[in-house]
Amino acid sequence: MSEAKLLERITINPKIFGGKPIVRGRRLAVEHVLGMLAAGDTAETILSGYAWLEPEDI
Repeated sequence: MSEAKLLERITINPKIFGGKPIVRGRRLAVEHVLGMLAAGDTAETILSGYAWLEPEDI
């Protein structure tokens, strides 16, 4: 996936989490996903916790 396509999945909305980067306009902060990965969660675990999330979002 190109960097431009990847960045389409990261949006900023000042009304959600104070304008922090979020995944596709949803109430899931990019920093939260990165934190879960840093804590050792697998992509599969994260995907199972968020039914709307797609593998490309991670």
